[in-house]
Amino acid sequence: MQELLSLGAVLGALAVGVISPGPSFVMVAKEAVSVSRANGVAAALGMGLGGTVFALAALGGLQAVLLAVPVLYSTLKVLGGLYLCYLGFRIYAGAKQPLSTTDDGGSNAARSVSTSLWFGLTTQLSNPKTAVVYASVFAAFLPNHLSVHLALALVAVVFVLETSWYAIVATVLSTAAPRRAYVGCKTFIDRAAGIVLLGMGLKLIASAHRASAA
Repeated sequence: MQELLSLGAVLGALAVGVISPGPSFVMVAKEAVSVSRANGVAAALGMGLGGTVFALAALGGLQAVLLAVPVLYSTLKVLGGLYLCYLGFRIYAGAKQPLSTTDDGGSNAARSVSTSLWFGLTTQLSNPKTAVVYASVFAAFLPNHLSVHLALALVAVVFVLETSWYAIVATVLSTAAPRRAYVGCKTFIDRAAGIVLLGMGLKLIASAHRASAA
């Protein structure tokens, strides 16, 4: 019973973070509305896999390693920030490229779902702060002695939570109305999405610099 309560507490705490807008939301929304529903869902699956990696890392004590070696944490922040800046620049630079849609709502230039999955996974993993959030939530709500069953259930719950939320986002935004709105305002939306990702990347890099200067 106690383990079920702990699992529920972790689920609730992580759910708040998962639904908060961030680079992951931007990436899934972009894949769903500009390419296809399948690509958006693939990106969502990538987010779920990334969350699973963070959960496993948290259970393995990654937070302790990052706190013990601050330069490692700062390096990961810089690398993650640079990756977000790269994605933001790519989206911004392609804002004026026309989008020709097919009858089934997909793009004629649609990329493979495996590419979208990779974008989702790497976007999720680009922010090492998320690993610390996972570790902090686990430390706050999990018992000191974690059973194998609870650990496995925890990893499964994280995967389902991350994947299901972003799959919902992808499904909603790939419907006809959002897609029509995107086609009509592609340049503006892409530039806005690019600027958001660039801003998040620069913010992550700046946080690494502040931490190293402290």
